[in-house]
Amino acid sequence: MVMALGPVGQIHISVSDLDRSIPFYRDVLGIPFLFRVPGQPMAFFQSGDVRLYLGQPESPRFQSNVLLYFTVDDIAAEYDRLTAAGVTIDEPPHVVHRDEASELWMAFLTDPDGQNLAIMQNRLTPRAGA
Repeated sequence: MVMALGPVGQIHISVSDLDRSIPFYRDVLGIPFLFRVPGQPMAFFQSGDVRLYLGQPESPRFQSNVLLYFTVDDIAAEYDRLTAAGVTIDEPPHVVHRDEASELWMAFLTDPDGQNLAIMQNRLTPRAGA
């Protein structure tokens, strides 16, 4: 099936204090910072192929309530790193799905504005007796 639209290029995340949110996304989460728009409450980050736009919406119509899932290579190590940085993890790493080939692990946290975020890792299922 051919997709009518292209892939997601940008996601808006509503923030109340850009000066507080930029260090969280850049320094704590480690997402590459692109730029801040001078004179506007707007900052941009690059998360893989998707750009994250942090901003204070001009009207309630554009207020976002998102749940972002970030992939990680080692969920236990990332959990340890985030908790050491003072991030409260609402739900520690746990399996949310398992099949013959893999397990999907997730942990849930919030940003300074209470936006829901998750880290996730897909692990190959160990073979019985291997």
